[in-house]
Amino acid sequence: MVEIAPYDCQQSTCAGALVHPDLRTMRRASLQQLGVGVVAPSDFALDRELWRWVPDEVSLHVTRLPFTPLPATIELAVHISDPALVAQGVTNLGAVSPLVTAYACASGSFVGGLAGEAALVAAMVAAGAPIAVTTSGALLAALRYLGLSRIVAVTPYLADLTAGLANYLAEAGVEVTGAAGLGLTTGIWTVPYNITADLVRDNDTADAQAIFISCTNLPTYDLIAALERELGKPVLTANQVTMWSALDAIGRKAFGPGQHLLER
Repeated sequence: MVEIAPYDCQQSTCAGALVHPDLRTMRRASLQQLGVGVVAPSDFALDRELWRWVPDEVSLHVTRLPFTPLPATIELAVHISDPALVAQGVTNLGAVSPLVTAYACASGSFVGGLAGEAALVAAMVAAGAPIAVTTSGALLAALRYLGLSRIVAVTPYLADLTAGLANYLAEAGVEVTGAAGLGLTTGIWTVPYNITADLVRDNDTADAQAIFISCTNLPTYDLIAALERELGKPVLTANQVTMWSALDAIGRKAFGPGQHLLER
């Protein structure tokens, strides 16, 4: 039989119910969270993957841009690169006061080049984000952090959108030694790991210092460490760099065993 120790009501608030001191401590601990806001395109389907990088004391507050009935083409990327649209997403998160807000979209943050990415960050801050990051800006920050300037870029996109990523990187002084896409315009979140892994293997080049796998809607978490061991070089992905950058901005470390960017 389990014995229940006597409880002294003087130790509690006794506001209509008994609250054990241990429960009060647990309650306070559960409320001590650091908020990270995420603004994502309307078709973003990988909330669960983002959470895998997040330590226990951090909560993600995810909102989406208004639905746009367009396939994942350069037309859609241009539409969702509108700073005013992204700023509205930041405003939607204002009630929960995240410490940092990330625009979790690769194509929407690279399609306008460096100036377009900077305009997104400026609009997010003006809309109330204390700190703002974008996926494409996070990629450049990760490359600088690792001291890398030559990469292979693989994407799920059509050729023109893949070329847009290469142009963005070139503008930032990053040499793209190889680039390829899967040619998809929908259902990107359903792509199996083995298809993405084969795309990386088939397009890696000997002179590339790292691989970048683009698109926040492409699953990559479980691929990263395995591909890094196989290829002997860092593998960066859109969701990984986004979470790394956002968490680093608030003094927290992203969780990803065996991922070079996170364990350096």
